[in-house]
Amino acid sequence: MNYESMEFGPLEERIGYRFKDPSLLRTALTHKSFASEYHIRQIPQYERLEFLGDSILEYISSEALYQRYPELPEGELTKKRASLVCEYTLSRITRELGYGDYVILGKGEDLTGGRERPSILCDLFESVLGAIYLDGGMEPAKAYVERHLLTDLEHKTLFTDAKTILQEYAQSEGMELTYELLDQTGPDHLRVYTSRVRLGETPYETGQAHSIKGAQMEAAHKTLRKLGLS
Repeated sequence: MNYESMEFGPLEERIGYRFKDPSLLRTALTHKSFASEYHIRQIPQYERLEFLGDSILEYISSEALYQRYPELPEGELTKKRASLVCEYTLSRITRELGYGDYVILGKGEDLTGGRERPSILCDLFESVLGAIYLDGGMEPAKAYVERHLLTDLEHKTLFTDAKTILQEYAQSEGMELTYELLDQTGPDHLRVYTSRVRLGETPYETGQAHSIKGAQMEAAHKTLRKLGLS
């Protein structure tokens, strides 16, 4: 891999932003596993940009929800924001944009499925946002968030309520809702859980997350979508 000469033109087209300083995008896509393999060259990685992008995302999403839902109290707005900027939502967006094809990983991380790992894909949304902000300011940063995250808000903010909505549906249909823990992998500090929804005797969608609750929420949300309820 020729790190310095990597081309990101197709990704920039999907993102909807052309970088004046391409090195910012390259850094935003560089995982620490790659940087650590070339520590002598001190290759920058995305964690600082992710930190910046996380703060910018909180501001932009908070302002959008404040304006979009003038009747909602602070607690409900906080719940909607948490659902909107959660790992599941952000990783779905970056997966659809093809970030996994461009993320720069160490060999071990690549071989163990890092390109599809929700936690990494979620980080990339925020690191790229931070890079856009540094490259072009708040206006293109807002445009990036609005284009890729702030559309179809009603569906995206259902995530934190997915288990409740699915439970209400199951009760209305006279079915028992259960969650099966199918698998748990990885070390203790990076445990990944896989859960599956079961309605009565019928298995439905699965979800993965770093907590059992998160895996159940993802499975519930995917099941709602399959059932046409979200």
